[in-house]
Amino acid sequence: MQVDLFDYHLPESLIAQTPLPDRTASRLLTLDKQTGEIGHHTFEQLERYLEAGDVLVLNDTRVIPARLFGVKADTGAKAEVLLLKQLEGDRWEALVRPAKRLKTGTVLHFGGGAPTEAGGDTEPPLLVATVESEGEMGSRVLRFSYEGIFNELLDRLGHMPLPPYIKEQLPERERYQTVYAKHEGSAAAPTAGLHFTQEYLNRLEQKGIQLAYVTLHVGLGTFRPVGVETVEQHEMHEEYYEVSAETADLVNSVKRKGGRVVAVGTTSARTLETAAGEDGMLQAGSGWTGIFIYPGYRFHIVDALLTNFHLPKSTLLMLISALAGRENVLAAYREAVEREYRFFSFGDAMFIH
Repeated sequence: MQVDLFDYHLPESLIAQTPLPDRTASRLLTLDKQTGEIGHHTFEQLERYLEAGDVLVLNDTRVIPARLFGVKADTGAKAEVLLLKQLEGDRWEALVRPAKRLKTGTVLHFGGGAPTEAGGDTEPPLLVATVESEGEMGSRVLRFSYEGIFNELLDRLGHMPLPPYIKEQLPERERYQTVYAKHEGSAAAPTAGLHFTQEYLNRLEQKGIQLAYVTLHVGLGTFRPVGVETVEQHEMHEEYYEVSAETADLVNSVKRKGGRVVAVGTTSARTLETAAGEDGMLQAGSGWTGIFIYPGYRFHIVDALLTNFHLPKSTLLMLISALAGRENVLAAYREAVEREYRFFSFGDAMFIH
């Protein structure tokens, strides 16, 4: 299957650069996966498409301030690091820029360089990273050394890792977190969940819609473009996930009673499908998933999906095409472009049902 089959035209002006002041103020495009029927609504009208007995499954990962700006210890040249995954202890997988100049053995300093009161020398760096090994497409394994607590230093020095297509500064960090973010570890937000306020979630619960949580720490797969010609050639990067016994019991109970499992975001959908047993039931557990869902895949757990609009030729666009059909999805995207929906992380929402 050719990757080009998942391309579409998107004017750059439709890429949302800033979040709306009100999380629930986004627009909502609905797509019937069976008929291809398209509807246009506001996000708050999502509840019209949910029924008592359904379960919303949300990814409660929390984004860490994973982007660090520093300098090379030997030359003072600027360097940028995006932390993707903690390997063990103080070793991290990361993306670096400029990759060509950050070879194995390179030492980076973060948080230093300020003149001392006595003058002359500079303050010692708060964080030091050494490049241990090199991977593809700018990936590196870094080992950090420091005094104190790493997460506190990261909170002090790090910046929120907004996607490269967002050029504006984020006014406040929490706007790139879901209101239910809990477990730290992501290099990007599960953006479909950014539309919810706690008040709206409470409203859904009062209607009889149940809430369940999974964790998937978003990593390199979100940033990695599809660089091959055919879909089948692409390999997903593994990401860590957890499904609790409580979530598995709730989702399985809903399925047995004939309710729908509604995944909030592609990360939740990938987690649910990873943890699906051969009997079609959800299994509790944790581990690493590299599941790649594209047309031809048969969903075992997910019945409906709330998501944002995705980049052309991306694995996320392929996932929703597996659920709703490629032609239906591309027709919906064409209509979204015509009606000037806001696209990508801070953009509008889409509900496939």
